[in-house]
Amino acid sequence: MRRRAGGWVFVYEKGYQTSSGLISSVSVKLKGLAVTQLPGLGPQVWDVADYVFPAQGDSSFVVMTNFIMTPQQTQGYCAEHPEGGTCMDDSGCTPGKAERKAQGIRTGKCVAFNNTVQTCEIFGWCPVEVDDNIPCPALLREAENFTLFIKNSISFPRFKVNRRNLVEQVNDAYMKTCLYHKILHPLCPVFKLGYVIQESGWNFSTLAEKDQKAERQTFLFLTKSFYRPHWKLLTITIGFARYFVENGTNYRHLFKVFGIRFDILVDGKAGKFDIIPTMTTIGSGIGIFGVATVLCDLLLLHILPKRHYYKQKKFKYAEAMGPGAGERDPAATSSTLGLQENMKTS
Repeated sequence: MRRRAGGWVFVYEKGYQTSSGLISSVSVKLKGLAVTQLPGLGPQVWDVADYVFPAQGDSSFVVMTNFIMTPQQTQGYCAEHPEGGTCMDDSGCTPGKAERKAQGIRTGKCVAFNNTVQTCEIFGWCPVEVDDNIPCPALLREAENFTLFIKNSISFPRFKVNRRNLVEQVNDAYMKTCLYHKILHPLCPVFKLGYVIQESGWNFSTLAEKDQKAERQTFLFLTKSFYRPHWKLLTITIGFARYFVENGTNYRHLFKVFGIRFDILVDGKAGKFDIIPTMTTIGSGIGIFGVATVLCDLLLLHILPKRHYYKQKKFKYAEAMGPGAGERDPAATSSTLGLQENMKTS
């Protein structure tokens, strides 16, 4: 047991090394185009400026994969969405009040939302957003083929060592044609989003449609040693609007966006042989051996039920045998004679 404890600290815990954490810098760049055809918007080409939030460069970003659009909203009066509450007459609509899920300020009137439902009239952006029907398949399903370039640099300040994922084998000609694959191209810094989702255990088409309330992680190597970047994937829902002016009237296209958030995390640790932690580990192991001996003796001789048996085996008692009647003790006699000789000499 003691050998295992000492070996664990020295070998598995690397007790002979001094260690250092890393400082990382990550920059990303996405590429890809998608085309949609929607009523009220017409044909629309989407590039990285449209489907990436926030702007490129950060290690955490969202790629839009699907959306619900409410076109040409303008400030005015209209019926509230039933999620904001229904009504039977004007008494159920308090003027100036806004419910938690309301999309505007109530005017105090109860109006028809459709042929069967009545809601309170509001002042706000009209017509109100209706997000009951999520497009299927995802409108930006081409995002599966988008590519992501990752540039990562790390340093271990204690050892003054710097590393990056753009190693000597990765040149401009190689990066123009390569796509990361954990077996075929493990050093390529260009990733296909569909491959990343696949490695995380998800189907891209299912994940792209709507918020799946899911969280997954997938680990991808960028170099053969020293550190291990990995992804954290989250589905997320956000909203944004595009504003424009037409004939002096302010309009907006409102988008409810479904997307996948990518968090690129870099973690690592470096170790180097050092005589000081080596000697400290050895000294601690020797000290543990002594403490273990004391604890074992305490347990065996004073606590266990068979402690008397162990005492008999550990200690041997010898009886004191003195001289019999009429006999002289040789040791005592020689001591007495020696003392008498010394007195005569003096």
